[in-house]
Amino acid sequence: MPRTLFSADTHFGHRSMLSPRMPRPRPFETIEAHDEALVAAWNKAVRPDDIVWHLGDFAYKCGLSYAASIKARLHGRIHLIRGNHDFGLGDRLEWAGPVVDVQRVFVQDPGMPERVALWASHYAHVTWPNAWHGDLHVYGHSHGGIPATRTSLDVGVDCWEWRPVTLGEIMARMAEAPSPDPSR
Repeated sequence: MPRTLFSADTHFGHRSMLSPRMPRPRPFETIEAHDEALVAAWNKAVRPDDIVWHLGDFAYKCGLSYAASIKARLHGRIHLIRGNHDFGLGDRLEWAGPVVDVQRVFVQDPGMPERVALWASHYAHVTWPNAWHGDLHVYGHSHGGIPATRTSLDVGVDCWEWRPVTLGEIMARMAEAPSPDPSR
């Protein structure tokens, strides 16, 4: 049975991600080394039959053929939730479903007693549909700049050793987040 994983902000081909002018420059000597490290980390975490929701900024400042060649090497059936750098390039790649701006995703991975609903977007939300009824929120864009809460978390590669993450990992990190109400 396939698992469902989440990721964001791979920025394949985007040389500026390595620049010291970035708030959190990535620790790679070249963009080629960056891209190869991310492909290796992805394929170590994702099995060929897994489902991956990529929450935006897949590739940027590279050619369509380069982005397609990277995507072809990645394990899993990949869905794209559009990020600010996906207009044009990301929209032109072939995905497992239509490119969307936000998506409510239901996950019931092997061994889970019940399914979990997640509100997936490239951007962090203060609130989201069904937030008060148990839906969790996963996002990218902030490159680790927004602290996790008990119900909301950045799934970008900057926060997860350059790889996609499972719902179990997401829920474990959320459980470690401080409660907004100290009495809880």
